Amino acid sequence: MSTEPETTEDAEPGTPGTGSTPAGGAGAGAGSGGGEADAGSAEADTGEAASAEGAQAGAGEGADGGDAGTPQVSEAEAELRAQQVERERIEQRKAEKAPIASGTKLSGKAADLLAAVRAVESGEKPAATVFEEPPPAPRRSAPEPERRPRPVVPEPVSAPAGPAPEAVEAVRRVLGEGGAPEVLAPQAAAVLGEGADEQLRADPWQLLRIAGVRPEQADGFARALLGAECGPDDERRGRAVTGWLLEQAALAGHTVLEMPALLAALAQRGVPEPDSAVQGAIAEGEALVFQDALEGEAGAPAPEDEEGAEEDEERPVRVLVGLERYALAEESLADGLARLVNSAPKQDGSAEEWERAAAAAQGSAADLIRAVAGQGLVLHTGGEASLAEPAALLTAARSLGLRVWAATHGPIGRNRFAALLRRSGQAADAPGQAGEAPADSPVATVSGLLAGLEGPGRDADGALDLDLLVVLDAPQLDVETAALLTESLPDGARLVLAGDPAVLWSAGPGRVFADLLAARICPQVASRRPDPGPLGELVSGIGVGELNQVEAPGKEVVIVPVRDAGEAVHRTVQLVVDSVPRAIGVPAEETQVITPGHGGAVGTRALNAALKERLNPGPGRFGGFDPGDRIVHSPAPGRALPGRVVTADAEGLHLSCEGETVVVPRERVEHSVRHGWALTAHQAVGSRWPAVVVVLPGDAAQALSRPWVYTAFGRADRHLSVVHGVEQALARAVAEVPAKPRTTRLPVLLTPQISGT
Repeated sequence: MSTEPETTEDAEPGTPGTGSTPAGGAGAGAGSGGGEADAGSAEADTGEAASAEGAQAGAGEGADGGDAGTPQVSEAEAELRAQQVERERIEQRKAEKAPIASGTKLSGKAADLLAAVRAVESGEKPAATVFEEPPPAPRRSAPEPERRPRPVVPEPVSAPAGPAPEAVEAVRRVLGEGGAPEVLAPQAAAVLGEGADEQLRADPWQLLRIAGVRPEQADGFARALLGAECGPDDERRGRAVTGWLLEQAALAGHTVLEMPALLAALAQRGVPEPDSAVQGAIAEGEALVFQDALEGEAGAPAPEDEEGAEEDEERPVRVLVGLERYALAEESLADGLARLVNSAPKQDGSAEEWERAAAAAQGSAADLIRAVAGQGLVLHTGGEASLAEPAALLTAARSLGLRVWAATHGPIGRNRFAALLRRSGQAADAPGQAGEAPADSPVATVSGLLAGLEGPGRDADGALDLDLLVVLDAPQLDVETAALLTESLPDGARLVLAGDPAVLWSAGPGRVFADLLAARICPQVASRRPDPGPLGELVSGIGVGELNQVEAPGKEVVIVPVRDAGEAVHRTVQLVVDSVPRAIGVPAEETQVITPGHGGAVGTRALNAALKERLNPGPGRFGGFDPGDRIVHSPAPGRALPGRVVTADAEGLHLSCEGETVVVPRERVEHSVRHGWALTAHQAVGSRWPAVVVVLPGDAAQALSRPWVYTAFGRADRHLSVVHGVEQALARAVAEVPAKPRTTRLPVLLTPQISGT
């Protein structure tokens, strides 16, 4: 299958392992394979940043989206504004640093670092003599933290106006002169800001800042505008390609790139002097450079030898370069996490009361309550069944008088957790917000919480008005979202990050949950509550690299072998429309199809077209949609809201997304709404359905990974059908292809800040 990327790819061949191949047919674990381009076919990893040109366009297809247009600010716009407040705070921190004049050579630490890199790589100096660091400061007991400025979400107001029509027209003329698509004019005017047309004339490679534009396209644009002045050694091109490569790396999940990898990628892109290109990007303030010691795992200092380490022993180091936006967000996140770990939590309830609450719970739920009693930051790991433990924690904390809230990745997860609380009788008198979750449930989405549209609101200092926040689906937190959350917590608050570490990582850059688990800076509670039944047994085995046969007497797992793409589409439609409703009792509207990518003969586009023809035929008179169409709305990068089309009018396309009314302006429909009978695994993460049909076409085997299979198969509550076309590729992927590494700095940033751990 020709797969089209969605956001970030998590698959990389790993160490061969073992795994059994189940037999096909009902009752088998899973007997076929498939692949995913759901995450981004162009991985800008530390050694292949140059090959990432497709990732940005793919991100726009699957996880990116536009703002929902309403008379007042939409959830997406409010979230983006909250993020803007945080970025302005980061910019203020940056402004306090001595600026480097544009066009001048580097000086100070930046120049020293670049010179050091060249000295080490050439063998002129050993690393130990170049990157000597002062001895670490002695650990100290953490004082009561000072109140720090908090991001305050502005009151909802009318949506900000876009670029002026005359500005867009001026950019359109420049694009036309250079042979670039004039349709890019509104986006270019918005991204480049005031004087965008003059900026493009002065530096045509600024076109690379527009989503989906590749270096070769920007080169053609530059040749048309500059003529003989245009050349591969132009310093403007070097700076722009450096920034573009770092953007592609971020789309692939990295917050930084190692210097050697970035230099190699620049050379691969035809930049004759990669060092100068990086130096120029740093001088212009478009990138930051760091040096990190490589000692021990997860960036932690290695323990000294019993007889003492040699003082002059070489210490391994790495030099990293990253976009300021993500690098400083990671620093802000490390600061916020250190504040939680180093501070004593607010004393709500005595130690005896917390112990009584823990004793009343069972198993690992009691361990979780005890850990939260005395710590500001706690990690909790487990599958779907383990959600009962955060629910028990919420009950215990509320009984002690704490203001408690939980937050999930999306509205389906929010409503499921709210239902769990209701079934357990644990939300009888809890606060809530109408329209987002049941009124008696203290559960919100992360985006709604940060935007101020859900949750407890904020206090006078701008901090969230709560004492305990439990974030479910924690692996989906990227560095920017996680930084906003931690900076929004009041002093003395407790934060619990809970989730399944085996699922696909966040669509945005970073691997916050995995980095924290590896850093071991706070208590970690692993649930001992397994997911039940054949589905639970199957998914648990996949999580440890084993594709096991499972007994499925109630047809919980069914394998449907297919020979080609046409048969895969036919059998998928047959399952959704007829077989699953008839044999399992799950109607088509509660059955979700998951496939590796958007494009190709068995991608989401082809499957959605076939399913629409059977389930809701129509002319697509509203931008390709009809009332009743099942859709997925992407209001912001990395977010996917399943829903249905209600109607359309002059305002735009009216949607119903898990009880929320959303209006998408006409100009944003094409970019932020697509049919949703079939999704990719990244779009489906954080949600579950009664029945799931996973489609694994034969030519998608290269895109398969253990996290993808685990995530896709784990979205089913009662029934899983696997449309099988990859023979042994599924078993190999589960056994041998773990998550692709991401380059981040969070563990290194945390190590010197955490005291007394």
